[in-house]
Amino acid sequence: MLTATVSPTGLNDRVTRWVLHIDMDAFFAAVEQLTRPTLRGRAVLVGGPGPRGTVAGASYESRRYGARSAMPMAQARRLCPVATVLPPRFAVYSAASERVFALLRDFSPVLERISLDEAFTEPPDLQGATAAEVEAAVRALRDRIRGELGLVASVGAASGKTMAKIASDLAKPDGLLVVPPGGERATLRDLPVRALWGIGPVSEAKLHRIGVRTLGEFAALDLGDVTALLGQAIGTELHALAQGRDSRPVAERAETKQVSAETTFDENLTDPAQLADEARSMAEAAHTRLVKAHRAARTVTVKVRDADFTTISRSETINAATTDRGTLTAMALRLIRLAVPFGTQVRLVGVSLSGLSAGEQEPLFEPVSPTTRRTFGGSAVPAPSGVEWEPGPDDAEPPDVTVADVSARAEPVRPAGQADRHDSTETGATSEVVTQDSAASGDHHPGGRPVAVPPGAAVTRRAGDDVSHPEFGHGWVQGAGVGRVTVRFETQATGPGPARTFALTDPLITTADPLDSLGPAFRPGSASARPSPEEE
Repeated sequence: MLTATVSPTGLNDRVTRWVLHIDMDAFFAAVEQLTRPTLRGRAVLVGGPGPRGTVAGASYESRRYGARSAMPMAQARRLCPVATVLPPRFAVYSAASERVFALLRDFSPVLERISLDEAFTEPPDLQGATAAEVEAAVRALRDRIRGELGLVASVGAASGKTMAKIASDLAKPDGLLVVPPGGERATLRDLPVRALWGIGPVSEAKLHRIGVRTLGEFAALDLGDVTALLGQAIGTELHALAQGRDSRPVAERAETKQVSAETTFDENLTDPAQLADEARSMAEAAHTRLVKAHRAARTVTVKVRDADFTTISRSETINAATTDRGTLTAMALRLIRLAVPFGTQVRLVGVSLSGLSAGEQEPLFEPVSPTTRRTFGGSAVPAPSGVEWEPGPDDAEPPDVTVADVSARAEPVRPAGQADRHDSTETGATSEVVTQDSAASGDHHPGGRPVAVPPGAAVTRRAGDDVSHPEFGHGWVQGAGVGRVTVRFETQATGPGPARTFALTDPLITTADPLDSLGPAFRPGSASARPSPEEE
């Protein structure tokens, strides 16, 4: 944990303006570890488990292996094979986020929210404070977040927003860095130019071509050279930020409507293959911003500007919002082919993602594998949620995906009338679909109340699903396979709980509201959390 002050002006010199950047550490994974206490201290990856899935969140335990957010899930799993892979629960993250921001508003009335897990604030009580006073106040704020919510925040404090953001990045994980006026140049000097907000891959490449790789080198350039290279408006602003000058106010911002990326070419492009490559790069850059903003998108728009400065745009919208990079990129590639007649000289390509929502929406019906459809025809049972097929020589289905073993063995619960005992560890198939022969169980209300399902309906359980049992309470699915489902019964309030195995069609296992995994601190109007038995 880092707690430090860069203070050439002295710890006791009073400073007019202090901006804080609060960033919740590994937020998605941290909320999973909070609400599923068995996972505390273990590697966790949040995101789609399919071959085209993307990591939405990675715990610091998994980052030690090289896994990180916005990485393809397949790559992250290769780097960190011991990780538990869980589907995102955006309703839970949103509830936790609202509670964090409510606590921050007690500290400062104006918050500029950047995403679910980070915000700027400029506390009135810290105007004219010394660096030492700021450090003490922020340490108390971090302690309160940890004590009341069980979550960890890293905080940067500086005279402007950019420096505060960079300070919080440098403080991670679980740290605090205070940079008063006069300390900016020393802090920024050795950082790569990409560390500065606003310098993307195109600007970075331009700076590298003239031998500028660090922010110290960038800050030392003549302003005229910078504006000639990057443009008047952008160049002037970025040069000032690299020198630690940032007077932009902290203000409430409207909800993000879209994320985008675009690039202007030094020479016009006409080759369709090159245009497709550029569109793919812009789609992937926009997707990275989408994931960092913790959003999902329904609409892809491609913008093309030709040599005559005529702008053409084409859009495509799908039914359900998605974070799937492959889906969004494929849409962009289709659109670029429609937007650009053969032989057009193109000077700019951009891709934007809109129709944003808080998280990926599950489709009403999952895809059926080609093999299954050929064998069973139109009556084929849909695939388990989260399982994807890619065509092979025989359209073969992929092997079962397993969740990480979380050490304790499950205690099997024998359904009524079953004579055999089925012992199982927590490691099992990610999900399984079976035909439900009893109308007493099956799909359920999100609040956990069972709903009768007609005979023959499919029952699906996948790793990470929230479920409930009348005796054991709230739990989450650790794995399903061979007609069984293993459930770990625990919440934030209970601490680590037992795991038990049931028949997949057991009528007592019902789908539960994911919000029930959160403790009392996250309920509306709550003031504090009661620690779990392990924390007392």
